[in-house]
Amino acid sequence: MLPSRPPALLPPPPHRRYNSSPLNQIVVSKQALNLNQQLPVTPATNFTAGKPRNSTLLQRPRRTNPLVWCYAIICFVFSFLLIVAGISILVIFLAIKPRYPLLETTSAILNSVYLDSPDFVNGDFTFLANFSNPNRKIDVRFEYLEIELYFFDRLIATQALQAFSLRRGEVRLDSVHMLTSEAYLPPNLALELRKQLQSNRVLYNIRGTFRVRISMGLTHFSYWLYGRCQVEMTGPPYGVLVARSCSTKR
Repeated sequence: MLPSRPPALLPPPPHRRYNSSPLNQIVVSKQALNLNQQLPVTPATNFTAGKPRNSTLLQRPRRTNPLVWCYAIICFVFSFLLIVAGISILVIFLAIKPRYPLLETTSAILNSVYLDSPDFVNGDFTFLANFSNPNRKIDVRFEYLEIELYFFDRLIATQALQAFSLRRGEVRLDSVHMLTSEAYLPPNLALELRKQLQSNRVLYNIRGTFRVRISMGLTHFSYWLYGRCQVEMTGPPYGVLVARSCSTKR
């Protein structure tokens, strides 16, 4: 009788297969490995005795260049003097209350005016310019003076005057002679001039441009003034002043 074979061991089912691993090994799945490869690696800072190895040394603050201090002091002094000068001028203006010099006319003579051709006018006009300084504490000087004569808005004569000074409260009278020679007038103004001559009333506009300098102790400053006078004259040859209206503005 043959001896019986021991029964063959059947392999365990697939769901019960286990791969034993030593206790000192850690099994990492492929998914975790892929995740670690995708994450950026940040180098760790090495510390030695509580201080970073790559730490930068603190530098001592540099001393300011003496030239920079010099510029700063100069700017400060200049700004301070500028502020003091502005306050001083403001106080002087409030205390003195300066007023503009004035231009007026008190007398005028229209010697002649006629149309040499349909559109060209000739004339002879003289007026007395009255310059006055109404200020009681300020002297003024007229450094540039130009007088212009207009018929409506058309310039027909011009005259320059010499520079002069006016003391406090002083008045100056100048005789200004205006000659018109072949001045062109548009047809509508030429027609208006004929009508005025026939009615024995001629209207002129006097415009003065002045550059005035004011002195207040050691302080001097200049500005421009514009005088305007409208005069109404009787007809030539002995035309006299009938009415006037004057103003002076800056």
